[in-house]
Amino acid sequence: MTNPLDRIRVGSAPDSWGVWFPDDPLQVPWERFLDEVSEAGYPWIELGPYGYLPTDPARLTDEVNKRDLKVSAGTVFTALHRGPDVWDSTWEHVSQVAELTRAMGAKHLVVIPSFWRDDKTAELIEPPELTVRQWANLTKGMERLGHEVKERFGLDIVVHPHADTHIDTEEHVERFLDSTDSALVSLCLDTGHYAYCGGDNVKLIETYGERIGYLHLKQVDPEILADVVKNEVPFGPAVQRGVMCEPPSGVPELEPVLVAAQNLGVELFAIVEQDMYPCEPDKPLPIATRTRKFLRSCGA
Repeated sequence: MTNPLDRIRVGSAPDSWGVWFPDDPLQVPWERFLDEVSEAGYPWIELGPYGYLPTDPARLTDEVNKRDLKVSAGTVFTALHRGPDVWDSTWEHVSQVAELTRAMGAKHLVVIPSFWRDDKTAELIEPPELTVRQWANLTKGMERLGHEVKERFGLDIVVHPHADTHIDTEEHVERFLDSTDSALVSLCLDTGHYAYCGGDNVKLIETYGERIGYLHLKQVDPEILADVVKNEVPFGPAVQRGVMCEPPSGVPELEPVLVAAQNLGVELFAIVEQDMYPCEPDKPLPIATRTRKFLRSCGA
C-alpha cells in the first residue's frame, strides 16, 4: 500500500527544542538537539538561528551524517520594507546563511519579516500597517532577494508569514502573494502562525497552491489564543503562556492541511515547529516523539 502522504517530507527544527537564539544559557546545547531530534525519528532538520549549530560545513556535515540527519533549509530575518538602505546589511546576513545552507545540500531559505513590536516588552517598534511605499519596498525587495539567492546559491526563498510582522493575516498574506512574482517568491506556510493570525490554512493551500513552497507544522491553543488576542499580548509572552501547543490538541487540524498539501502534486517539506522558548531541557524530546507518532498516524 502506498503511503497516502508520500509527497510530504517530515522534519523538525531547533525551535521545537526551545531554541530562538544563536547562543543563550536557557537553550539546550546543539549536540543534545541533534541527538534528540534523531532519536525522536525525524530525518530532516533546519539550521535554526545562524550560529546555534556549527557553521563550518565540514564539521556540521559530519555531525548530521553520524546521526542520519539531513538539512532542509536555513533561516534569515529581513526588514526589506525599510527600503534600499538595508539591502547591503541584509545581503551580508543572507549570504552567510545561504552559503552554509547550500553546503549542507539544502534547497530552501526560509525568510521571516522583521517584527513590528518587541516580542518581550510589547513596545511598538513600527506601525503594524505598512505605507504604500513600504509595501512596494517589501515586495520588490523580496523579489530581488529571491532572484539573487537563486542566481548565486541555487536556493529558493520561501517567505514565512509570522505573528507580529507585516505579513501575518489572511489579508496581508494574500496582498503579498498578489504583489510578488511566483517565479521568484514562494511561501513557507506556518500552520500555527497563520491560524494565530486568523487565517484558514486549507483555504490558502487550495487557493494559492502554486505559491506554497514549504510548510511549518504548528498548532495553537484556541483558549490561550482568545485571551492573547483580547489583551493584545505580544508573541513572545504568548509563547511563554503556551499558545503554541502539542498536536493534536490545538488548531488547525493538521491532517486536512497535510492532505491539501499532498493534493498539490509536488514534494513539500513539512517541518515541525512548536515554539517553546524558554523551556525545561527535558521537555522537548517526549513531545517531539509523540508528535512524530501522531504525524505517522496521519500518513506523513
